[in-house]
Amino acid sequence: MDIKQIQDLIRFVSKSGVNEVSIEQEGFKITIKTNQAPTYVSATVPAEFHPAAPATAAPAPVAAAAAEAPVADTSKYITVRSPMIGTFYRSASPDKPLFVNVGDEIKPGSVLCIIEAMKLFNEIEAEVSGRVVKILVDNASPVEYDQPLFLVEPI
Repeated sequence: MDIKQIQDLIRFVSKSGVNEVSIEQEGFKITIKTNQAPTYVSATVPAEFHPAAPATAAPAPVAAAAAEAPVADTSKYITVRSPMIGTFYRSASPDKPLFVNVGDEIKPGSVLCIIEAMKLFNEIEAEVSGRVVKILVDNASPVEYDQPLFLVEPI
């Protein structure tokens, strides 16, 4: 089982409402437990386990994406990160206005987005004052814990 399959399984378990899933394949065992809050993962991998080629090739796209964004430009910005695993939404519903757009000024307590996790909608609020410079995630996309969501220029 490669990293992509494990991530997909974690997403599926967190959205399905199942409390625990265990899978065992050829000396590889993984258990995923959820408790309405964070998702816990425990895996047992034999010492001779070698991940498949696609799993080792995964870091290349990340490096390519990092090369596209100049480091000097983003160093002055504050990165707002996802506090949980879930689905990112820019508005409360499809017919409602977006919480923030690029160029909008925000202050502490301003709602930036919603992350749906286990059928609960969590408002993500700004912790700083500033101006939204870039939105890093597409609407209705899955996000991981600590994934960058917004770049904010402090005021």
